[in-house]
Amino acid sequence: MNTLTNEKLTIVGAAGMIGSNMAQTAIMMGLTSNICLYDPYAPGLEGVAEELFHCGFEGVNITYTSDIKEALTNAKYIVNSGGAARKAGMTREDLLKGNAAIAEEFGKNVKTYCPDVKHIVVIFNPADITGLITLLYSGLKPSQVTTLAALDSTRLRSELAKHFGIPMDLITNCRTYGGHGEQMAVFASTAQVDGKPLTDLIGTEALTKEQWADIQTKVTKGGANIIALRGRSSFQSPAYVSIEMIAAAMGGQPFRWPAGTYVSNGKFDHIMMAWETAITKEGVLLKAVSGTPEEETALEKSYEHLCALRDEVISLGVLPPVSDWHKLNPNID
Repeated sequence: MNTLTNEKLTIVGAAGMIGSNMAQTAIMMGLTSNICLYDPYAPGLEGVAEELFHCGFEGVNITYTSDIKEALTNAKYIVNSGGAARKAGMTREDLLKGNAAIAEEFGKNVKTYCPDVKHIVVIFNPADITGLITLLYSGLKPSQVTTLAALDSTRLRSELAKHFGIPMDLITNCRTYGGHGEQMAVFASTAQVDGKPLTDLIGTEALTKEQWADIQTKVTKGGANIIALRGRSSFQSPAYVSIEMIAAAMGGQPFRWPAGTYVSNGKFDHIMMAWETAITKEGVLLKAVSGTPEEETALEKSYEHLCALRDEVISLGVLPPVSDWHKLNPNID
């Protein structure tokens, strides 16, 4: 099997539905010949490993362990889905306290066992906050840690395709920025529908303002809808998209969607948020984000919501005050 790299990829939370799907996706996409599965739940982890062995994959060494030191030692790439799952009636923010503690421990373990890791993708919710905590405690550079934020953009494309009754490939450049939650900023000005600007269609018979508002609501509540339909939170889509992210970090195909990244640019500061980026072997590069005045206002509100979550984590004692972040991680200004 031709792979992007032979370096070690560790899947954290591999006994879960997201983690097990990530492992299979990474193998099928040919990311690396060296995949380690980690989960504290040993029986479930062994079951996932056995299923992967039964697939009969060739050219890949699959190992598994419930020892975090073994899992992270020599890891060059990590995708972490190892937080508590979101259940019916819960928001991503409801998971804040427990998953914040998990992220803190994970960041410290990275610093101890694999400080030379090249890239980490954090996807357990609320990912904007758990990714930020991971970054601070790991001691890594902001360019080395990203979070899953693309599902909001893919959901926007899906809803527009359903509304117009056309293939999703004809809906291009869908973008949401800010938080990965119901306070996200859904942009219309970037998107095109079969080559036509979406903004030219909003307010017409093809897409009334009321219909556009309904689509935005469906996008912001897309995760809750999956829970209502399937009785559990999303696992196929986050697994696939997060593996696309780590593939880009390995030098594979460019990542096509916004990613959660550390932003501190004078307007949005000391925050992890969905942004326009390029994920490369050299790290994450931030690109410009601009929209209509209304979209810019929505993005500012989303940022304020994220700041409130960040400050709540600080009040819980999980993170120090922003002014002390540089002491915790010298790579943070």
